[in-house]
Amino acid sequence: MTVPRPKHPKLRLDAESYRLLRQAVLQRDQWRCQSCGSIVGLEVHHIQSRGRLGDDAEENLITLCYQCHGLLHPRVVMPE
Repeated sequence: MTVPRPKHPKLRLDAESYRLLRQAVLQRDQWRCQSCGSIVGLEVHHIQSRGRLGDDAEENLITLCYQCHGLLHPRVVMPE
């Protein structure tokens, strides 16, 4: 028998607050991908995804470039 995981309230920010947090994370990480060091195509990644109860909190966010972020979240291309 499996016991359901208790759900904890998640911090979900409104769009403007998230935009400001995103800027703070980019600045904290010195505008560099924390995986490869690139300064091009930067994105902010949730370390623990929202789907897995991850918060919109600075300690749960990290700066990654488009390529490194894509390695964690492969983009599905639909066949034509």
